[in-house]
Amino acid sequence: MARRARLRPTVLLVAWLAAIGLAAAGQAADRTGTTTAAPGLRLPAAVVQQAGALQTLGRAELRWFGLRIYDAALWGEAGAGWSAERRHALEIRYARDIEGARLVDTSIDEIARLGFGDAARHALWRAALARVLPDVAAGDTLVGLHLPGEGAGFWHGERKTGEIDDPELARAFFAIWLDPRTREPAMRNRLLGEAGPQARHQDARR
Repeated sequence: MARRARLRPTVLLVAWLAAIGLAAAGQAADRTGTTTAAPGLRLPAAVVQQAGALQTLGRAELRWFGLRIYDAALWGEAGAGWSAERRHALEIRYARDIEGARLVDTSIDEIARLGFGDAARHALWRAALARVLPDVAAGDTLVGLHLPGEGAGFWHGERKTGEIDDPELARAFFAIWLDPRTREPAMRNRLLGEAGPQARHQDARR
């Protein structure tokens, strides 16, 4: 249990999606993660077909004590940049095997930490995320497409795993990476294309 607590930030944001979980796992309170630029990722054709024209806004790689956890890329509407009020997609390519149940658990933990929903709502959200977040193996890609005011769709590679029709849950889920209060601010900066010299080489062990 203690090990999971230490890993949660890095993984979630992994968690997943995340952090991860990866999404939250790599962002431990002792700040043992490192965020750097990530190699190119490409949205699956199935996502492009539904999302339409999206452009890469930023990329990042999350490491924990030198171990690569995942690569991530944020996609937004061409020429519009990123806004929580405009459609955007978050793509994560995992470098580790992670059970879907862990992705769900760490996602809910981070959503609660950010102040979204209450215990009753979290129980419903946990069930909803369990339907769309599968087990992942090293090399697998998960993509979440956020449609503000509507919900979100999720893909495991080219396979669509499902949709969330709860706008609040969709907003809370993507906030794990994109909210200013994220556990991994350097990763957020890179995803938004705002990374400067400090963010580019940030080692959370400082």
